[in-house]
Amino acid sequence: MQHIAIEQPSETDIDAIHAVLRHTYWSPGIPRDVVARACANSMCAIGRDDAGKLIGFARLVTDKATFAWLCDVIVLPGKEGRGLGRALVRTFREHPELQGLRRWLLGTKDAHGVYEPLGFTALDAPERFMHIRNSNPYGAPTS
Repeated sequence: MQHIAIEQPSETDIDAIHAVLRHTYWSPGIPRDVVARACANSMCAIGRDDAGKLIGFARLVTDKATFAWLCDVIVLPGKEGRGLGRALVRTFREHPELQGLRRWLLGTKDAHGVYEPLGFTALDAPERFMHIRNSNPYGAPTS
């Protein structure tokens, strides 16, 4: 059984989130203090098992008026394949404070099939989007 809530992660949760994020392709080597600061300045969805232990996490950067950037969706090892990632995202998509946003955005290398059933599609006009990217801010190898 899994329980999902919008809440700020505890220090113990941040330890577990950091342990996974620092090995992801999108944030290799990310320092724990950066994870903590990112969480503190974002909406967080946390999945827990019946014992209250963190099993999944997602973060949303939003103004709660027009825009939301979905990021850092993780399911802890051994808990994959049970729909937890989609459930975390669905929790944000159904949240009352996030209704009527003009745009939701995310980036993924290999999980398009997770997000498409939730309404995400490829950008209609990717040429309109620009970015500044520091490809190695934490000094770890990137993939």
